[in-house]
Amino acid sequence: MRFQSTRYLFSSLILLIFFTSCEANKEEKVTEESPRKPNIVLIFADDMGYGDLGVYGATEWKTPNLDQLAADGVRFTNFYVPHAVCSASRAALLTGTYANRLEIFGALDHTATHGLNPEETTIAEMLKANGYATGMVGKWHLGHLAPFLPTEQGFDSYYGLPYSNDMWPHHPEAKDYYPPLPLYRNTAVIDTLDDQSMLTTNYTEEALAFIEKSKDKPFFLYLAHSMTHVPLFVSDKFKGKSQQGLYGDVMMEVDWSVGEVRKKLKELGLAENTIIIFTSDNGPWLSYGGHAGLTGGLKEGKGTSWDGGIREPGIFVWPGHFPSGQVINEAAMTIDILPTLAEISGAALPALKIDGRSIRPLLEGKEMEDKAYYAYYNKNELQAVIYGSWKLVFPHTYRTIPEGTEMRNDGIPVKYKMANLEKAQLFDLSKDPNENTDLSENNPEILTKLNQLADEARADLGDALTESEGTALRKHGRMD
Repeated sequence: MRFQSTRYLFSSLILLIFFTSCEANKEEKVTEESPRKPNIVLIFADDMGYGDLGVYGATEWKTPNLDQLAADGVRFTNFYVPHAVCSASRAALLTGTYANRLEIFGALDHTATHGLNPEETTIAEMLKANGYATGMVGKWHLGHLAPFLPTEQGFDSYYGLPYSNDMWPHHPEAKDYYPPLPLYRNTAVIDTLDDQSMLTTNYTEEALAFIEKSKDKPFFLYLAHSMTHVPLFVSDKFKGKSQQGLYGDVMMEVDWSVGEVRKKLKELGLAENTIIIFTSDNGPWLSYGGHAGLTGGLKEGKGTSWDGGIREPGIFVWPGHFPSGQVINEAAMTIDILPTLAEISGAALPALKIDGRSIRPLLEGKEMEDKAYYAYYNKNELQAVIYGSWKLVFPHTYRTIPEGTEMRNDGIPVKYKMANLEKAQLFDLSKDPNENTDLSENNPEILTKLNQLADEARADLGDALTESEGTALRKHGRMD
């Protein structure tokens, strides 16, 4: 009896070892066969208008690579930035959070002693913690002092300008205010620029080198072009190539850059497992006339919360995952990019509160409930709320070009005047994208709903226009 019991125990032990070994081999096989996390390339243009791509209506220059990008993925018709100005827009993009929550306003220059707080989590930090190589090329604009540079915010490498390319001694309205324009590699200034004609080309070459270097592991590339921000510069290979002039030439070179990135991904066999996102920080700087982009007929431009200032091209490509040729009319915003990439890559969301949401279902052709999006400008002014196809614009002062102004085409801006919106106005953007017809009186329920959403935002983030104090604001990083 004892022998049989011992034999039974021995047999059971052998079976247990066998099945344990099988399960281990099975887990190892699943791990080996699991697909690599997708590479991510985020391309962020500067001051590019909603109408600056062929697929969005441009006719005086050609953007074949961007048009093909849209054909290969999904294209938003109502894709927004929350702030129509450089630094604030970039803070929102990289943190998934309204920049006013982070105390980042306007456009930081060489005198700024603050920047994005190191306690905030950027897309780069989020992905780096998930095994990604991270690199940035281009315009940073979230603090030029050492504690705020990209390499302190999750990027393994950095090449580019610390702020806007017009913050240099040749500024047409502020001569001798700015120092020489510094070009950085990581934390060191490697040059000062007096000629920017090779900037787009150099950015592109640096981006390709990062992709080549990082090809053996998942990578995140943030390519933030300085163009099409004034002053406009273009290399000889695109000079005089468009029908429009210098701005068109610059657009064509940015388009070429996108094509070079895609070509490199294909050459390395990475194209099928790479997400590419293309958008811009805000609308065109209209006072620069022929040196500014196109709004596609939308109202006003950069520096305003009308759609010409905050609605941008939005293109997302991931072969086999996002349907090719899909047009999405639902509203989304750059603050949604971080949580979307977190869901796709399996990365943990930031510990601190963010404002965006994952729009992966939309990108995969599924429906999502409408979300309220807010447009802020100046120092924490809530100027508009967008919900579905509806937009409510609150009373505020904004800049506009006086009627009858003769526009220039030489890089010198005309003067704005200030206009007052004295009464809140409600628009149905699906029927009135140019924001011409106030529908407040005919839609009291919609008006009430959007006002309620605005009040919720004011309680959370505050609002200088109504002198509301928010309860969930955070501090930027400071040197002093």
